[in-house]
Amino acid sequence: MRYCAADKYEIIQLVQNSNLSVRQTLDRLSIHKSTFYNWLKRYQENGIDGLEDRKPIPQAVWNKITEDHRDAVVELALDKPELSPRELAVSYTDEKRYFISESSVYRLLKEHDLITSPAYILMEAADKFQQPTTHVNEMWQTDFTYFKIIGWGWYYLSTILDDYSRFIVSWRLCKTMGANDVADTLDDALRFTGLDSVKVNHKPRLLSDNGPCYVSGELAEYLEAQGMTHTRGRPYHPQTQGKIERWHRSMKNQILLDNYYFTSELEEQLRKFVSYYNHERYHESLNNLTPADVFYGRAEEVLEERDLIKKNTMALRKQMHYDKQQVNLNQ
Repeated sequence: MRYCAADKYEIIQLVQNSNLSVRQTLDRLSIHKSTFYNWLKRYQENGIDGLEDRKPIPQAVWNKITEDHRDAVVELALDKPELSPRELAVSYTDEKRYFISESSVYRLLKEHDLITSPAYILMEAADKFQQPTTHVNEMWQTDFTYFKIIGWGWYYLSTILDDYSRFIVSWRLCKTMGANDVADTLDDALRFTGLDSVKVNHKPRLLSDNGPCYVSGELAEYLEAQGMTHTRGRPYHPQTQGKIERWHRSMKNQILLDNYYFTSELEEQLRKFVSYYNHERYHESLNNLTPADVFYGRAEEVLEERDLIKKNTMALRKQMHYDKQQVNLNQ
């Protein structure tokens, strides 16, 4: 039972004026002895005001994110609404060198009503082969997707994606989907990686679907001349190339938001998005690294740096919590 300040005052007066002992009086009132003496002490020190219910003081949490960082996270979310809480957390940690978890970002965005339903759901990449790749340039995925340019008709994007890192090695905007277009895109990829001029034991294996350009004799001759092997996915099973299918979806959900009247406009937007995808977009499947981090062999360095940032952030929060406690004790 909860008592107001007036009730507590009356009980104190009753106990003090009772003919019975304190213990007997409290037993009849069903009030614990320690509770009564706590009320009595508060009354003696502060009068009846001391008997008012005290609001519980919330326990301070040492791991609490400071207000300036909370505000900065919200600003980042408003500036980059396309990023998920996971991507925002990783981006903030890398840019500000201050660790914030995905769950903390989610709660913060929800608190500010910034969590919205995604405009689309990306398919999960079915990329677990019986023998998954273990290093860059072991296998390249390739495929076409299409765009319509107003007044010019259909154009086709040919892409080479590194299976291990998801790095876009090369791409071309083509007027057709021929074997020669695939060969040209592969030439670009080989030049980019230096594999056109360096002798290696094994060049990347090519993974494609069973489209006409990929089963043609012309492409087979090209690959043989380059010393490359070719694997084709199962018919009617596009998930075999889940990574490049996911790349297409990610890219098109950004690129197709605008209308294009010239190929140069589309190529410029593609160039910008490829750069973003390779160097800025964090992939959960890559341990929240970018494709470039993995492709260029700096994954371990980045992860070690993040671990150090997290340790330093935790130490800073603990110290700030301790300093605040000391100030409160000295007041």
